[in-house]
Amino acid sequence: MTPRVLQHGRLMASLEEALGARFDLHGLWREADPKAFLAARGHEFVGLATSAGKGADRALIEALPRLQVIANFGVGVDTIDLAAARERGVAVANTPDVLTDCVADLAFGLLLDVARRLSAADRFVRRGDWLNAQFPLATRVSGKNLGIVGLGRIGAAIARRAGGFAMPVRYHNRRPVENCPYDHEASLTSLASWADFLVVACAGGAATRHLVSREVIEALGPAGFLVNVSRGSVVDEPALVAALQAGRIAGAALDVFDDEPNVPPVLMRLDNVVLLPHIASATTETRQAMADCVLANLVSWFDRGRLLTPVP
Repeated sequence: MTPRVLQHGRLMASLEEALGARFDLHGLWREADPKAFLAARGHEFVGLATSAGKGADRALIEALPRLQVIANFGVGVDTIDLAAARERGVAVANTPDVLTDCVADLAFGLLLDVARRLSAADRFVRRGDWLNAQFPLATRVSGKNLGIVGLGRIGAAIARRAGGFAMPVRYHNRRPVENCPYDHEASLTSLASWADFLVVACAGGAATRHLVSREVIEALGPAGFLVNVSRGSVVDEPALVAALQAGRIAGAALDVFDDEPNVPPVLMRLDNVVLLPHIASATTETRQAMADCVLANLVSWFDRGRLLTPVP
């Protein structure tokens, strides 16, 4: 029999088409009463296709008693209840590697933007202000200290890009990375004190909530910049807003927020802040590669009983 797969939330049209051609696919979003539908028919599904935005909480996992596998469109799995999945013996796959370069590219683009005030300068020209005034001086990037929070695949790719700008790199992880060419800082506060730019690239979830705390932000100091391409929850957002308003840090460049798509209104009024709508992996090439990875994981699981990119 063709495996029955539940789709939680909309995915790329091409991926939905490919999943529908290969599996008996049903979109949960089509149901007027999803809870009642799951209670009546949740036992039919052996696979779940979801995204980092939708995830899969304990209630959903428990509503699918025959569930074998969850395929996540995205590398972050903080919205999936991994403990519930493990208790049930449900395998979980994500889409690592394929989005590393695009996220790292964007992180460095944000760093350049907030330091050299590119977006602010663009607004300056569009408003017609150049006709009457000179744009203020910005901050040099080359040769400045780069601190990275989370030296995983993405963090390492960001560090490699820093080499082109002759930037010394240090990082903070729970444990030092073996055979790493960069210095490890055991304390995130000490890393922030050293860094001119602090880039957040660690995983989200309860373990890292507000890891970039008020103390870390204060340690970054009035000449330091924060860049976040991780999850909004990793940064103490109210503390960041307060520091930006008071000039206790130089600026911030943010692709993610604590309550997306709701962005604190005060941030929109600050000219030393760059705001993006969570688009770090949003390129045609990367999103297609992510879609291919989701499909390949499900096919591999049901054909061979193993995942290509399992979440440990």
